[in-house]
Amino acid sequence: MDENIFDKVHEVDLKKTMETSYIDYAMSVIAARALPDVRDGLKPVQRRILYAMIELNNGPDKPHRKCARIVGDAMGKYHPHGDSSIYGALVNLAQEWSTRYPLVDGHGNFGSVDGDGAAAMRYTEARLSKISMELLSDINKNTVDFIPNFDETEKEPVVLPSRFPNLLVNGTSGIAVGMATNIPPHNLREVINAVVKIIDNNIEENRDTDIEELLEIVKGPDFPTGATILGTRGIDEAYRTGRGKIRVRAVTDIEAMPNGKNRIIVTELPYMVNKARLIEKIAELVRDKKINGITELRDESNRTGMRICIELRRDANANVILNQLYKHTQLQDTFGVIMLALVNNEPRVLNLHQMLDYYLKHQEEVVTRRIQYDLNKAEERAHILKGLMIALDNIDEVIHIIRSSANVSIAKISLMERFGLDDVQAQAIVDMRLRALTGLEREKLETELKELMEKIAEYKAILADRKKLLAVIREEIIIIRDKFGDDRRTSIGFDEFDISMEDLIPKENTVIAMTRLGYIKRMTIDNFKSQHRGGKGIKGMQTIEEDFIEDLLMTTTHHYIMFFTNKGRVYRLKAYEIPESGRTARGTAIVNLLQLLPEERITAIIPLREYQENRYLFMATKKGIVKKTPIKDYENIRKSGLQAINLREDDDLIEVKSTNNKKDIILVTKYGQCIRFNEKDVRSTGRTSMGVIGMNIVSGDEIIGMQLDTQGDYLLFVSEKGMGKRTKIDEFTVQHRGGKGVKCYKITEKTGYVVGVKVVNDDNEIMIITTEGIIIRLAVGDISDLGRITSGVKLINLNPDVSVAKFTKVRESENKSEDELIQNLEKELEEEDINNEIVIPSNDDNLL
Repeated sequence: MDENIFDKVHEVDLKKTMETSYIDYAMSVIAARALPDVRDGLKPVQRRILYAMIELNNGPDKPHRKCARIVGDAMGKYHPHGDSSIYGALVNLAQEWSTRYPLVDGHGNFGSVDGDGAAAMRYTEARLSKISMELLSDINKNTVDFIPNFDETEKEPVVLPSRFPNLLVNGTSGIAVGMATNIPPHNLREVINAVVKIIDNNIEENRDTDIEELLEIVKGPDFPTGATILGTRGIDEAYRTGRGKIRVRAVTDIEAMPNGKNRIIVTELPYMVNKARLIEKIAELVRDKKINGITELRDESNRTGMRICIELRRDANANVILNQLYKHTQLQDTFGVIMLALVNNEPRVLNLHQMLDYYLKHQEEVVTRRIQYDLNKAEERAHILKGLMIALDNIDEVIHIIRSSANVSIAKISLMERFGLDDVQAQAIVDMRLRALTGLEREKLETELKELMEKIAEYKAILADRKKLLAVIREEIIIIRDKFGDDRRTSIGFDEFDISMEDLIPKENTVIAMTRLGYIKRMTIDNFKSQHRGGKGIKGMQTIEEDFIEDLLMTTTHHYIMFFTNKGRVYRLKAYEIPESGRTARGTAIVNLLQLLPEERITAIIPLREYQENRYLFMATKKGIVKKTPIKDYENIRKSGLQAINLREDDDLIEVKSTNNKKDIILVTKYGQCIRFNEKDVRSTGRTSMGVIGMNIVSGDEIIGMQLDTQGDYLLFVSEKGMGKRTKIDEFTVQHRGGKGVKCYKITEKTGYVVGVKVVNDDNEIMIITTEGIIIRLAVGDISDLGRITSGVKLINLNPDVSVAKFTKVRESENKSEDELIQNLEKELEEEDINNEIVIPSNDDNLL
């Protein structure tokens, strides 16, 4: 007995056996489990689920079916694996936060973004979504190959027709053996536009598409959970090489609370981040005192959207805490892109161009096979119709042959011999009903035959010409784009470490507007049109109660914007870093952009091209203190700001100008007093000095504006109640600093106090902003030239309880090209005689 046992033992080389077995296993995982096909973007389990559902007639126009039935069919017919893995794949296809364009329409509990699992499959129901029907479209027209299933009792598709580029649109992730794939989802509209671009270049210019053209169309991944991608370096690398790292940051907003505290509101999270786990992590960091300043943490999410509320201590700097959260939690995450897919059943890392090329080749094959199928069907039907037409032309003889035949077989043979028909045509004639003999039926047959012949000619033309085939694909894919396309959810933000980002920002004129409560936005200058004096203006900005626009300046997108605060600190941004908004939008709270200290607010903003030698920043405070400091002292401004001037407790910094130490300084108070002195009267001091007295003001009065004499020929004054005038600048003689000045505006009940002053020329225009956010643009030439001690004329009609909040000026130039305008603007802003101004076309109604 023992000998028989040993006879059955076979000695094998363990090393070779393990190698062979492991390679077989690895290839099975790679080719038949973990990786998607480049053509339809689906893994085998996903493809089998969708095919099982279409076989169940479980489309979007049919009732939902139990998921247990769908899983059972997929497992029993096509996928011989565990039901939990099939159901997990089904759930993933139905989750809106996992799949950009869900392929399954789920009904019931399919989990949550908090990581909650779906209910058991016996409780949930599902059906195909509308867009998934485009993946399966024309599958019954021999568009794809079918192979036997695991037990050879059924047939399953090797790949789906996939009428849209699902691999890029929905993305995928999977871990195989020795390799992994991680393809982010994209916007359907952008990806289809890229395919259309490739087709157009083929048809119109007979050339291949360059990847640079595709990068202009496909901006970057578009995650279902939104969020913001930082910079384009990672995107560019991933699209060119197939590998890259994309940094994704949550969408947050810092809100001021009525009790003086701030709170951070999170409304969108990076892709695949578990919200519940994120909140636990934040709570853990607070408990371990790794982050200080958070007093309360709440999840206020509901059916309308996500909202995580993080309340802060009164003395906490919201931006500092937000940066700590980015560093220590998944509020900022990295998405590692590996664009690996199966090409001819072999894994390959592909760039964006290759993925779209393989998809287009697949579509050419699918549409070719579909048209060939339709052509064959049309030719078969036309062949039968031709036989019927012969029978109708000889109906009496046909009837005689059929009546005189002993059976159908003899009748068919006789007809075939007499009229030269084949078996199919003869069978159609003997099956013909008597109603076909009517005139109407004959006309229908003739019309049908004519239409079929036209279709056959069209099908053959398409099959004979690749460009016509591409045109068919283009037309059909555009219909899908228009039907299912939507706007991007993920925005592309700026990455402070990505220097190349600045090169992508176009240089263009822009308007920066900021409100008293600290909301700021960037607008294009085509938002406003010129009006006549005394007009009503247009709505310029939607403000909240008791808020109004306080600062409005003109610059270009690439200039620095320096922000000076009431506390004497200075911060800096590039203009393009300020989010662009529409004319009526409120904008973004400045605390989201700058790390302001508690109770700190912006009081002066100046644009700056670069830091130059022999240039100065001249500052003026509310109490009449002035200070002059070399601009180079402010070259290295940290994110947390820099001290620009030391102030007394009851004083605020109100105005800053860029000068060259040769100008006259003009200070104006709200009581209508004015002083003019040369800036050489003020010696240059260091960055943290306090300054000297510029104007001696009476109790209750304060400085409302500082101007330079080189900015124009007139001083333009505007009062609270919409009155204004211009006075020649020569009427104000140069004095020494520290005096009380002279009267420059006659204050009455009708005028109110002076709210602003600008030095202007005849060819200038001004923009006046009211406390309601109304904006009007006026030509300076329309405003009366009056003496020093006058009140002026009505500039804008105001409703009761509304007053002028601020005004600024623009200077017109000759009509020039955009490039000339930008060059001219940069030149003038670089020189010392233009501050807060812009050069614009003079005869274009669409511009300021």
